[in-house]
Amino acid sequence: MKRPLYLLLQLCLLFVSTVALAGNAAPRVIIGAERLFTPEFLPLIKGKRIGLVTNHTGLLPDGRHLVDVLHERPDVKLTTLFGPEHGIRGDQDSHVASGTDAKTGLPVVSLYGKVRKPTPEMLQNVDVLIFDIQDIGARFYTYIATMNHVLEAAAEQGKPFIVLDRPNAIGGIYVDGPVGGKVGEPVTGVAQLPVVHGMTVGELATMFNGERAKRKMPQAKLTVIPMQHYTRQQWYDDTQLPWVKPSPNMLTLTTATVYPATCLLEGTNISEARGTLHPFERIATPWVDSKKLADQLNGYGLKGVTFRPVSFVPDSIVDGIKIYPPKFMGEQCTGAEMVVTDRNAFASAKAGVYILHALKTLYPEQLEWREGRMDRLWGTPKVREQLQAGVAPEEIVKQWDKDLERFKKVRKKYLLY
Repeated sequence: MKRPLYLLLQLCLLFVSTVALAGNAAPRVIIGAERLFTPEFLPLIKGKRIGLVTNHTGLLPDGRHLVDVLHERPDVKLTTLFGPEHGIRGDQDSHVASGTDAKTGLPVVSLYGKVRKPTPEMLQNVDVLIFDIQDIGARFYTYIATMNHVLEAAAEQGKPFIVLDRPNAIGGIYVDGPVGGKVGEPVTGVAQLPVVHGMTVGELATMFNGERAKRKMPQAKLTVIPMQHYTRQQWYDDTQLPWVKPSPNMLTLTTATVYPATCLLEGTNISEARGTLHPFERIATPWVDSKKLADQLNGYGLKGVTFRPVSFVPDSIVDGIKIYPPKFMGEQCTGAEMVVTDRNAFASAKAGVYILHALKTLYPEQLEWREGRMDRLWGTPKVREQLQAGVAPEEIVKQWDKDLERFKKVRKKYLLY
């Protein structure tokens, strides 16, 4: 065969293979916000006064914000905006004040200050409540608590509540950690969740609302607008949706992956690398020996992760946003960096126990426990108490199993995908 003809044949084969692969590629996930305006769901809001709970993540894939889309539509009336932690624009790293949206002139009611649940006065001018915020999948990430407060208000005040579903950033398979609350009580809020719940915001809303009946609490008139083309196995970067950092310190999907493990350090005097471009990926203080800590952590043989020595200096500004003053601001900190080598094998909740155990083993005198904060993060004082008592980390994580299996049985009834 002559070479030009051979090359032409190879190019044709490459083109056919590319087309075939493209044809087999998973389609982009269609989020609930996109489906809100379809004939199936538009009647829920047409002609209604709308209160929207959202922030900077409430974007459609074309870059338009749901606030602007609703504000511009003549067939609905957007009357009130409700903001979670970090505010409507996601640029505040402390308690948020109410105010006015600069672009639309609409009132913005903060749900992350003295008031966490909308009052009857706040909903006087609202016929329908809508929630559209991107979550990351950990119990202590506060957006799902905000959603549940709004669900409670909707149930108590007889307001229809629509949740526009979005992906769980760290996937919908992994469920782990101690289960909060009393054994076997209905899962009506974040207090009864494990550290990693493996559910979307729509599934959580369905569960919280469904479980309210067991407590004889009023249920909301809830509608979850589900995604299309979403599967539980997908991580956020599998969805073909653009990544928008959900909060000032949640910079990347890698941050979200390790967050359930290292956010727990907020209950100690150890820096979780807030104030750097690698928050939650690194753990350090001015007095930690980097190599000793990395060696101790690697010695546990945790799956899907390795640790390496690192140093950094925390600052008050991250990615252009002024953050809440981090630990050891302006000081040289040394410690270990988590490098996730297999995210599907990595058990972040368990890793949190081993990280705390390593710090206690190496630095029993320097490590300080902020007990109230630590216990709230775990959802129980048991983990801290066992660590302080010298219980081995593998024994601690084994004790989650029975409660976790009970939770999974309840969870299974409310899964949408």
